[in-house]
Amino acid sequence: MPSMIREARPADLPAVAELFDLYRQFYKQAPDAEGARAFIAARQARQESVILLAETGTGPLAGFCQLYPSFCSVEAAPIYVLYDLFVRPGARQGGVGRALLLAAEARAAADGKVRMDLTTARSNQAAQALYESLGWVRDEVFLAYARRIG
Repeated sequence: MPSMIREARPADLPAVAELFDLYRQFYKQAPDAEGARAFIAARQARQESVILLAETGTGPLAGFCQLYPSFCSVEAAPIYVLYDLFVRPGARQGGVGRALLLAAEARAAADGKVRMDLTTARSNQAAQALYESLGWVRDEVFLAYARRIG
């Protein structure tokens, strides 16, 4: 279990970028340490996301999640999109993901968000089981689409 969940600070950039690059590799992207660093640095500098970190008290960061502020037009209310959640392989099955999700929920409530949304790979059964154990509900009504631009 992590000893602490806290918001990332600018000094955490190298450690967060490392985790972010590992997260992207989990989703079959090529390693890109500099691109990961630039992406996270831009989010921090522009205050475009909330990044929560899991520390165990020993060793590197155990995991992170990244929340993007957005809106739900149907509910006419602010939400968070929990776009990134990653736990270092050696820290899995130790409650880190659960702690990050609970901290994200507490942060969303504190920030006046009415909901959090997330997506995950259909093959990521472990994550789906965790989400559902915490009361997340799989969307059976809407289909998600994406279109590459350029």
